[in-house]
Amino acid sequence: MKYISVLKNSPLFFGIKTEEIQTMLGCLTSNEKKFNKNELVFRQGETVNAMGLVLSGRIHILKEDFWGNRIILSDISPSQMFGESFACAHTQSITVSALAVEPTIVLFLDIKQILNSCSTSCIYHSRIIRNLLSVLADKNIMLTGKIEHITKRTTREKLLSYLSAESIKAGSPVFQIPFNRQQLAEYLAVDRSAMSLELSKLQQENYLTYYKNSFHLKDNPTN
Repeated sequence: MKYISVLKNSPLFFGIKTEEIQTMLGCLTSNEKKFNKNELVFRQGETVNAMGLVLSGRIHILKEDFWGNRIILSDISPSQMFGESFACAHTQSITVSALAVEPTIVLFLDIKQILNSCSTSCIYHSRIIRNLLSVLADKNIMLTGKIEHITKRTTREKLLSYLSAESIKAGSPVFQIPFNRQQLAEYLAVDRSAMSLELSKLQQENYLTYYKNSFHLKDNPTN
């Protein structure tokens, strides 16, 4: 399979031998689908029975209100999964949308085939179920972290909280984020103009320097 290395790096297939993954894909009733840039993978209000695994490209999970105001909940890159919580919950309609922000290929996996042991009782099926539970736990922790950012009182505090967390995750004061300015504003639930003004102030005060989506945090800010 063309994307076998992507699947091997996915947390869903952690601990499973490369040669076994191809066999398991048939067992799990998988299918690939291509999406163009800015094409919806699924829309808020639809029903979802399969989870997606990004093979190439990038997906944003979005929440939109009646007037079209948008918040980005998460950024999904190759090897990562999305939609698994809604597929597992068997909800009648989902409360978010998934948007391809660049040309994207998604592998869809039937959640029923994952949660129910196959007739051949393949030795790795229970491992995938454990991996899926681990993914759900990790995403719960990630969303808790996002709540910490967006519940800060000011745009500046939200920016510093998010950028600090990204620096820690990268293990370096120099790092890149997966968002452009508009997307970052939507992720932090702030006004883009106000956010851009705060970024300029933070740079002037030597908290950081930035260029596009690259940042360098400084340890000697001046006020």
